[in-house]
Amino acid sequence: MKDYVRKINYYETDKMGVTHHSNYIRLMEEARVDFLEQIGCGYEKLETEGIISPVIGVECQYKKPTTFGDCVRICVQVIEYKRVRLSFSYTMYNQNDELVFTGKSFHCFLNSNGKPTSLAKSFPQYDEIIKNYLVEE
Repeated sequence: MKDYVRKINYYETDKMGVTHHSNYIRLMEEARVDFLEQIGCGYEKLETEGIISPVIGVECQYKKPTTFGDCVRICVQVIEYKRVRLSFSYTMYNQNDELVFTGKSFHCFLNSNGKPTSLAKSFPQYDEIIKNYLVEE
């Protein structure tokens, strides 16, 4: 599994010259989408099947600031999977391999009618894939 690497853009910084805190949530989203694509459960594929997976919560801790031009490496892991709910952890490192951020995101699975759906029952192929990437936290 390849980590997601991304360069910080100028527009993502604030007047203090550091990456604005809201952009870390976007980085989490980009890394999660990339991770799911790598494991064969890309959002495009899921949505074609009628599955949506909204964010229902996030947690984050900022450890060290990043600035324009920094490269951030993001490690994504599945830390909880309960068939209808899915949680990820994120650790972000700068180009010097220093920890800059840790976070978690929490999601659920909904069908095309907006009702909770179990991947195990409705889409066992995706259930098996996600279970293979679940790690103990």
